[in-house]
Amino acid sequence: MNLREFQGKHPQIGAETFIDPSAVVIGDVELGRDCSVWPGTIIRGDMHRIRIGDRCSIQDGSVLHITHAGPFTRDGHPLIIGNDVTVGHRAVLHGCTLGDEILVGMGAIIMDGAVVPSRVVIGANSLVPPGKELDSDSLYVGSPAQRVRALSASETEYFKYTAANYVRLKDQYLAETPSFG
Repeated sequence: MNLREFQGKHPQIGAETFIDPSAVVIGDVELGRDCSVWPGTIIRGDMHRIRIGDRCSIQDGSVLHITHAGPFTRDGHPLIIGNDVTVGHRAVLHGCTLGDEILVGMGAIIMDGAVVPSRVVIGANSLVPPGKELDSDSLYVGSPAQRVRALSASETEYFKYTAANYVRLKDQYLAETPSFG
């Protein structure tokens, strides 16, 4: 496991969380309980904080970073992720805020200061531009991401299902190789 301290801040990892040995987690990062961080992922809390809730899955090759405080962004933007969030392969989350029960599609990018409330699907390869605020219970696709429609009841049930599915998978990884934990 590659956890790195930066400027006196060391990643805090919740109980039963799996971090693949090829993933890198740096600095002011808190990962909740039952999370999974898959191969090749980078979570870099070096110039601001990153907070990730419970039962989140950050999939292969994703990059999670922040916006630093400076002359163009006075307070910067931390990266905040709620509970039961699935971040698809190669997604980039940069200084944004995500609520609970969200699916971020493969290759999607969510930029600085964007706000994604609870129960949202961001389609694969979509771009949520800086500062954009989305609506709950909605599907967004495109570049820039546009609201396509409201989510159905079965689609909103999927959020809990997929979060639980990744909890089961990471438990299998932890059971097979306890040194991963």
